[in-house]
Amino acid sequence: MQDTYQCLLFLKQDCETCVLIEPVVKEVIDKGVDIGVFVEDDPSFYKKLSPLDGTSLEPSFKWQVEATPTLIKLDGGSEVERIVGWDKKAWHTFFQDENLGSKLPEFRPGCGSKSREPGVYENLVARFSENGIEARKVELGEWDDEMEACFERGWTDGLPVTPPTDARILRMLNGTNRDPKDIIGKVPPNLVPITVEKAAINAVMAGCKPEYFPVVLAALEAALEPVFTMHGLLCTTCFSSPIIIVNGPIAKAIGMNWGMNVLGQGNRANATIGRALQLIIRNVGGGIPGDLDRSTFGGPGKYTFCFAEDETDPSWEPLSVARGFKRGENAVTLFQGDGVQGFIDQRSSTPEQITKSLASSLLAVGHPKLAEFTNALLVLSPEHYAIYRNAGWDRKRITEELHQAMVRPGSELIQGAQGVGEGIHPSRASEMVNKFWPEGLLIVRAGGQAGLYSAICAGWTGGRFRYESVPVTKKIEL
Repeated sequence: MQDTYQCLLFLKQDCETCVLIEPVVKEVIDKGVDIGVFVEDDPSFYKKLSPLDGTSLEPSFKWQVEATPTLIKLDGGSEVERIVGWDKKAWHTFFQDENLGSKLPEFRPGCGSKSREPGVYENLVARFSENGIEARKVELGEWDDEMEACFERGWTDGLPVTPPTDARILRMLNGTNRDPKDIIGKVPPNLVPITVEKAAINAVMAGCKPEYFPVVLAALEAALEPVFTMHGLLCTTCFSSPIIIVNGPIAKAIGMNWGMNVLGQGNRANATIGRALQLIIRNVGGGIPGDLDRSTFGGPGKYTFCFAEDETDPSWEPLSVARGFKRGENAVTLFQGDGVQGFIDQRSSTPEQITKSLASSLLAVGHPKLAEFTNALLVLSPEHYAIYRNAGWDRKRITEELHQAMVRPGSELIQGAQGVGEGIHPSRASEMVNKFWPEGLLIVRAGGQAGLYSAICAGWTGGRFRYESVPVTKKIEL
């Protein structure tokens, strides 16, 4: 029916410009112009003009109306011209009448169409677009509880998830320019191909905002790199899981935490980005605890472990820069690690003292007698870093001095030495042995401004295969 009109007009009562032009519209209709008038919010508005009910917003969606009033001229059912708002000269030309609306101002902008209100457009796409969600839809009964349905189907990590409706998925996909059909890679352990759309579904369930989605995609790409060995990390009996560290302006833009309680709860971006990756591994890759996930104990990081580095001190070189990226570039680093080992030192006041103190705690990673067996992540607090900064020590020197402080005689570390069965191979008894590979200690600056504490995260035991299982850093594509 819409295609038989000479023109279409989209209005809403809650728009001063729409109210302003009512006499003009009536005048045009009285002259015999066949206008299809759609009212988005109140069918009784313009009732003298026999308006059509546009409250479903389907007509507004079909004609891609972004503001009201919008006047569209048709020829054979196709659009040939469009005027948005009240523009006296444009309306004169449109209707070939220079006296039309003579008492009205020259120009008045319109208001946003209801079809473009937050959350509405994605619902309209889901309802009326032919290019909707490709993933298989699970139909629920009228009285079924959506969250309970997710639990029953095993789609959760034990906590409630946000039901992935079409509108929510489409809203998430608006966070990236990538084609929803693009295949990112194959998710272990079952090596199932994952599309951008499927990643978006899990990001919705995790509770992400669309602006977090580029970080989720970059973290996923890093996890799927063969050298990250996500399959081994999942299937191991150890405690480990991916730890996500975010660098660059995007951390501030999306509201990530790099300060107080940085490794704890309370920040939506930190919590949901890490959770989205874990849900993808579970729901797409088949990494089910007790099945292919064989961890003896597991750890809180298997829910989520994600935070941003504090880059507010210009004297500090961010982790991403140390790993080859430019300062100011958005990047994400994935480290295969365990939970938090707290480090407390409130008395060391020189860089030499704090280095020896940190080294003594780092030596405990995995086991005090194991060396070149795991990597480690040191989260250095602002107050501990200040001791180094005030002495002129930069990242490079801090790293080198820590490594040097952890060199020990192999005779003290070999299996059976000091009455302890664990240790390195007896053939290394005559060597001086470092605790970590030279590249095996990652340092990140983060945490609250008050408190002489830092944090250590032991690396996965797969790190003993020096070149086969390594942390991975990826650029975040916006």
